[in-house]
Amino acid sequence: MLFDYQHILNICDCDNRQYIDEKLKVRILENIYLYFKRIGKLWRIKMNLPNKLTVLRACMIPFFVFFMLTNVVGHVSAYIACMIFVVASFTDFLDGYLARRDNLVTNFGKFMDPLADKLLVCSALICLTAIGRLEAWVVIVIISREFIISGFRLIASDNGIVIAASYFGKFKTVAQMAMTIVLILNINIRAFEILELVLIAVATVLTIVSLIDYIWKNRTLLTSGGI
Repeated sequence: MLFDYQHILNICDCDNRQYIDEKLKVRILENIYLYFKRIGKLWRIKMNLPNKLTVLRACMIPFFVFFMLTNVVGHVSAYIACMIFVVASFTDFLDGYLARRDNLVTNFGKFMDPLADKLLVCSALICLTAIGRLEAWVVIVIISREFIISGFRLIASDNGIVIAASYFGKFKTVAQMAMTIVLILNINIRAFEILELVLIAVATVLTIVSLIDYIWKNRTLLTSGGI
């Protein structure tokens, strides 16, 4: 892990480091509990369920980053981070499904849902780079694609055009999530190491292909005075 809370103990001028170690763990877990308690108040807000799930996903990101970059509970931290990522990714599917099924699509949801998605994905990729699990150039390619597509969506929106997600985009999302989960777990088995390389390659290729497909299908935005 990039940050180890033991560094805090190393700079403490105290003989009883074990006592401070346990006390620090308790304080961190208490703060996490209080944060979760505050998030629980979200459900009392007058907001439809899909939007609540979207906000919940955004609120889970700090926890994900914390457990990714610390070993406050030892090697279990990676598994907790992975669990948070899986749950957050599932809410991404669930909020969209509920919004379409129950006709609960709102302007807030249109804005916040893709924003929460990008924050989750970018946070995961940056954390993986920080702990040495993913090459920086891969992260640059993926994040750059997200910025470019976001720009296209804004231009399309200004021109009254709704751009639907393509199959390449959906495959890209699944590949990126699978890649992130496998890289977080970091299982030291040869088969998994090969799987990691395959998923990184597939996610990167699909990211580039989906970007080209997206631009080609919406090339009229570049030629009809939209820009």
